[in-house]
Amino acid sequence: MNTTSTSSTWENLVTAALLGTDRRTPPGLGPGREAPVALLDAAAVETVRRRAGLRPARAARRPEPAPEDPRPALPDAAVRRLAMLLADRSATAGAGRRGAAPDLMELLPQWLAAANTQGYAAPPHALPALLDAARGRTDLRPAALTFAGPRALWLARLNPDWRFALRATPGGGAALPGPEETARVRQLWQEGLFAERVGLLAAIRAREPAAARELLAATWSTERAEDRLMFLDSLRTGLGPEDEPFLEQALSDRSRNVRATAAELLSALPDSALAARMADRAGACVAVDHTRDAPTISVEAPHECDAGMERDGVVAKAPAGRGERSWWLGQVVEAAPLGTWPGRLGGRTAREIVALPVADDWQSELHAAWCRAAVRQRDAEWSRALLGVPAAPEAGGPGAVSLAERAKLLGALDADERAEWVAGFIGTHGLSEAFQLLGVCAVPWAAPLGRAVVDALNIARDAGSYPWSFSGVMGLAERCLDPSEAGRLDGLLAIPDEPEDASPGAGGYWAEAFQRLVTTLRLRAAMTEELKPA
Repeated sequence: MNTTSTSSTWENLVTAALLGTDRRTPPGLGPGREAPVALLDAAAVETVRRRAGLRPARAARRPEPAPEDPRPALPDAAVRRLAMLLADRSATAGAGRRGAAPDLMELLPQWLAAANTQGYAAPPHALPALLDAARGRTDLRPAALTFAGPRALWLARLNPDWRFALRATPGGGAALPGPEETARVRQLWQEGLFAERVGLLAAIRAREPAAARELLAATWSTERAEDRLMFLDSLRTGLGPEDEPFLEQALSDRSRNVRATAAELLSALPDSALAARMADRAGACVAVDHTRDAPTISVEAPHECDAGMERDGVVAKAPAGRGERSWWLGQVVEAAPLGTWPGRLGGRTAREIVALPVADDWQSELHAAWCRAAVRQRDAEWSRALLGVPAAPEAGGPGAVSLAERAKLLGALDADERAEWVAGFIGTHGLSEAFQLLGVCAVPWAAPLGRAVVDALNIARDAGSYPWSFSGVMGLAERCLDPSEAGRLDGLLAIPDEPEDASPGAGGYWAEAFQRLVTTLRLRAAMTEELKPA
């Protein structure tokens, strides 16, 4: 067969079809009303000729069978529920009023967490929809891939749309070697991709911290600066005194970011040499002045940032608009162990220290540094002292200067104390400033916190405003309120009598929002029941 002639004929037919037979008549065909039909007939003949000249391609290798998933099968009721949650993915994509129907897609993360806790395997037929959902929402991926199991990785190798599953799994789904497999560990560490090496280091660090540190130390001097930073961050897991010599060496690293991370990790070890050096520096800056009418904290900020301070992680150059001395003071105090302050400040407790007046307008700077130290060191006593009582009129408490800092301080408290504090805050200040604080509370919310949120929503409804100002809190309540609270909310479903100064129709919108909340809580209760083992 003359392939050149065949190709030229086909191109002429395509050109005539695109331009139209009135403007271009293909060779061998005459113009007229029958030209379009003749063109299609010629194209059909030419198609057969082209295909007849092709040799059959060699059959592609059949994929290996999907691996078995040894986990127990999902109960039938939970299988149906999962299908409903995944089918709702496109229905909730639009904007506008939500009405009284629950947002099923927002319940999928909670459902996946519960299913993974029970150790169930994903139904094979649900895997494509589950991977599509995880593809569109990165926050779903860890739980979705855990639930999907090894078959998700098998599918991801066959569909480019799901390749994210391979990227999210160290080694592309291959089993990582254990610390005892020395040869395989060394090979993967020396030859693997960056993501594989990070995953390997994290896996070994979780099981044998010393082995991971030794692995990192063996190639530390040859790693790129950005890679050293990521590898060093893995030492946060299982951080202990044994890591101090390695971190001390990292304080002399060429990269400023690596030095800063090493200093931060060392400051989290209260008995480290760096922590002692920072305690001495901070102690030279902060003292109790007894010459005044009442004991007062006096502050003498550093006058210079010497080489030793820089080596220990203090950044010498202050940000724009920030004084150098206050910038250095904040970093030094932040890195000093909080446990040293009672001995340096007259044996006072954290609460007594925070209550002392601070001379010369240094209070906000000093308290802010103590806040950062309490968060870094996860010190509950200092966090309580800096938070103050939730009913205090100060917007940020004794030490915090923002709600974001208060939220971080709350993270150092246990779940019950955290919930109790936020409930007290809501009881005094309402919901308008509580969204960030609610986000750090354990799910489901403890009973006092749940009651405080519902009571505050009820007060907002009685005030006659629209519920849209509280849509964020209402969304949190749908996901975090204990489902057992649903019965207590039935009294809020009726449309209330609207006061004269209320926004038009607000009562109906509130009834709709509470109906959605109650329906969602009951749906969550049903989900939990369906996932229980038979």
